[in-house]
Amino acid sequence: MRVLMVAPGTRGDVAPMAGLGSRLQGLGFEVAIAANPAYAPLVVNSGCEFRPLAGDLTELIKQPAPGAKASGGLLTFWRKLGEYMESAATGTLAAAEAGADVILANSVAPYAYDIAEAFGIPALGAHLQPTEPSAAYPPVIMNSARSLGAWGNKIIGERAAAGPAPYDAPSARLRKELGLGKLSRAAGERARRKAGAAILHGISPTVLPRPADWHPGLVMAGYWWPAVSPDWQPPADLVDFLADGPAPVFVGFGSSAHIDPGFILEATRRAGVRAVVQGANGGVGGILGDDAISVGGIPHEWLFPRVAAVVHHAGAGTTAAGLRAGVPTVGVPVYTDQPLWASRVASLGAGPAPIPYKKLSPESLGDAIKAAVTRGSYAAHAQHVAAGIAREDGTVPVVAALRNLPTTVQ
Repeated sequence: MRVLMVAPGTRGDVAPMAGLGSRLQGLGFEVAIAANPAYAPLVVNSGCEFRPLAGDLTELIKQPAPGAKASGGLLTFWRKLGEYMESAATGTLAAAEAGADVILANSVAPYAYDIAEAFGIPALGAHLQPTEPSAAYPPVIMNSARSLGAWGNKIIGERAAAGPAPYDAPSARLRKELGLGKLSRAAGERARRKAGAAILHGISPTVLPRPADWHPGLVMAGYWWPAVSPDWQPPADLVDFLADGPAPVFVGFGSSAHIDPGFILEATRRAGVRAVVQGANGGVGGILGDDAISVGGIPHEWLFPRVAAVVHHAGAGTTAAGLRAGVPTVGVPVYTDQPLWASRVASLGAGPAPIPYKKLSPESLGDAIKAAVTRGSYAAHAQHVAAGIAREDGTVPVVAALRNLPTTVQ
């Protein structure tokens, strides 16, 4: 079976799909992943075929340093985001034309369903965040984890799902080009919901229990872990730094925000901890002082078990990696689903209350880091969550869903 994964977005959107694809390849599936060119090495190194989606979302969504003003306005942002989605939709069509028996699409690629309909092949959702309207959580597009109550969460979630989105125009354009009848993106989602269409979620039920009001087609599969090359070796200066003192704290904000090393070091020194800072100095490794080192891309699977706590934007993948390692988390959510994951960490007792990025200061961050590394309950709860995650295998439900597809698949 030829599986096409459609993963527009940042590295955090692509890495779990590449890890899942690597596992599927080992089970006999042929996997291609459509993503932005920056992630071609990530896809290829996972053993999957790369198919390009033009564009780069990273610079568009990255937030300025705390206290700094954002450049451009909201209208400019939405225009550029719409242009990005147009390119992603066009690339998805080309990727499907290159051959596929089934499409797995992430949550920002609903046009993949239109393409699958035109090609007469099945499409399944493969989401890293819960987008289904539910009483259990507020809609992630609110950029807040503040519950509106069971009734409010459900109603506002339904209204948010029916509202305008940057991929509406690409979906409508593709349907017209492919000779399909008119069907809005929101109407298509409602129809799939009513039919109980399958959406696989790369989310641990230990971290977010499956909501009681989900329909049977919504599967909480478990995390999909990024693939790690067996030939990868850690930088020698990082190995030396880790061995030269007590376990440091990891600080990194991925694709979400700019890093100011001085700001971070003021916070970590306030907390009295050593630090591994990811993304400083343009992502190039180097010593930031006796108590800190800057690193580029380091596999979280290797690094996180070696630190005392992790401080990050609470993206889905980084949150998962920190919990998997059994170390406390300080969440600094920026937008979309990040407040939800930061809130879940705190609810599980695996870290202190989140600090919203716009309210971040060296004082608030330093105090949270100190609490994370000195209160034993955070580490104990993190280890308990890690034990639950270790019993899960997110690939198994995906394989079951693929093997249970209609026999009309070529």
